[in-house]
Amino acid sequence: MASGWARCSAVRQLPLRLTVGTFFLNSGLSKLEADEATAQGLQQFAATTYPFLGKHDAQKFVRLLSAGELAIAATLLVPVIPAAVAGVALTAFSVGTLGLYLRTPGMREEGSLRPTEQGITLAKDVWLLGIGVALIAEGLNEHRGRC
Repeated sequence: MASGWARCSAVRQLPLRLTVGTFFLNSGLSKLEADEATAQGLQQFAATTYPFLGKHDAQKFVRLLSAGELAIAATLLVPVIPAAVAGVALTAFSVGTLGLYLRTPGMREEGSLRPTEQGITLAKDVWLLGIGVALIAEGLNEHRGRC
């Protein structure tokens, strides 16, 4: 019966894992070829909220960011990795980007959580948070054995 549950659970997770996993795969691969100006821009933006990120070489920062995104892609796209593990990785990443959204000036309308035009690219990471939490919950319930 557990194998039936595992198949049912995997089928239920497939749309979430494929869509978000391919997004992270594309993002991570594109950062592998980032030029110096792009690397510096990404690092400066991240360092405005997380100052410790500005202490290293910009190219190294982007390589580490790329590696993190590729690792998240792998946890989502490799079906043998438990949902809870994939969910924790995705949730941790999205909490970091939502921190950028909440703490960077100009990302939100004043006195509101509503994004400005500039903030929309980070505000959408709330969906990633929701998907990550859903995968964690799914992983925690996998042992119950019912679809």
